[in-house]
Amino acid sequence: MKKLFGLAFLASALVVTACGDNSAAKKVDANNVQTSAADAAAAASEAPIMSFDKVMHDFGSIAEGERVQTVFSFTNTGKSDLVIVDARGSCGCTVPSYPKNTPIPPGGTGEITVSFDSNNKPNMQQKSVTISANTESGREMLRIKAMVSPDPVKQAQRNEQARARQQANN
Repeated sequence: MKKLFGLAFLASALVVTACGDNSAAKKVDANNVQTSAADAAAAASEAPIMSFDKVMHDFGSIAEGERVQTVFSFTNTGKSDLVIVDARGSCGCTVPSYPKNTPIPPGGTGEITVSFDSNNKPNMQQKSVTISANTESGREMLRIKAMVSPDPVKQAQRNEQARARQQANN
């Protein structure tokens, strides 16, 4: 029993000393933290910046089934090369065309063409294009909108389908 007591005391003493406040893992050098923050700020100030001529385009009123497009021009106003890795529309009806993986130097310009297919998209439509690039935020957003006038034949078909669904639910 005394041996068991002794072993328990020894084990607890080891745990207490091992978990002391002077462990190397708990020490943080304040100079390293300040340097890391300064390095991050310097890297951010060196990052490329996409400056757009516009970030929103309104197509106005268009007929259902019409395909329209617009061009968003941009300039790299940052201090390093800009590289666009990806650009995606919020749905399959919105398709961007962009200079993929092509370095754009500081002061250089480029264009992103966004096409919108209004087929089966009646009424107010608001879509977005998300751009993934090596900017500070890593993502840029462009938006388009259009008031799509419904095609009378397609609208009649949609209304009939809605009535059929409603009757099936009753």
